[in-house]
Amino acid sequence: MRVPSRSLAHVIQSLRRHYGPLRSLAPKDPFHLLLWEYVAYLADDPTRASAFAELAATVGLRPAEVAEASLPLLGAVARRGGSIAPALRATRMRDVAITVRDAWRGSLRGVLKLPYAEARRALKAFPSIGPPGADKILLLTGARPILALDSNALRVLLRLGYGREHKNYATSYASAQSEAMAALPKTVPALKTAFVLLQHHGRELCRRNHPRCTLCPVRATCPFGGRARGA
Repeated sequence: MRVPSRSLAHVIQSLRRHYGPLRSLAPKDPFHLLLWEYVAYLADDPTRASAFAELAATVGLRPAEVAEASLPLLGAVARRGGSIAPALRATRMRDVAITVRDAWRGSLRGVLKLPYAEARRALKAFPSIGPPGADKILLLTGARPILALDSNALRVLLRLGYGREHKNYATSYASAQSEAMAALPKTVPALKTAFVLLQHHGRELCRRNHPRCTLCPVRATCPFGGRARGA
């Protein structure tokens, strides 16, 4: 059983009615979005935003400021974003800042003017930034109308019947992204809304373990939810 592609816009509308008009807490500058990724790990957005605010207050957000900061200071900030590998995340923040300062003349905004494939490739050159991370930067900066999907949003789409799940994560991502993009308006505002709502739904109800299908506002049109209730 698969969901007709025309229904995805209605799914997004249902999620918006259920959760309200959510917005991303992430910054909109490409370099800041890299820092946003490294400053926290496996943290919710409020925790990540708190760590990012601490970075801004104690170090600054310009590439030169982060590049010249000490690793102990960056590590202390990273610990605000979670206890997993704060030293590694601190090193990545500084290394990326040095790269942007020296190779990109202090601003990563030039990458947003590149053709999509080139921009994606340039962003993927940074540590831990794969296709999903690159697409998220291009979407949240408003540079490209591309549907970004984190693991939560991807899980929701696959359960709804968009794309095919493969052993290879990148293949699953491309499959779900392609089918979902065919069913949604090709505008940055619409795709930002879809990204934020799908991500939030995956965190709140459509969880990887113990999904709360009985509370799901789109259960009636979800193949996974139908199996969960014995349909």
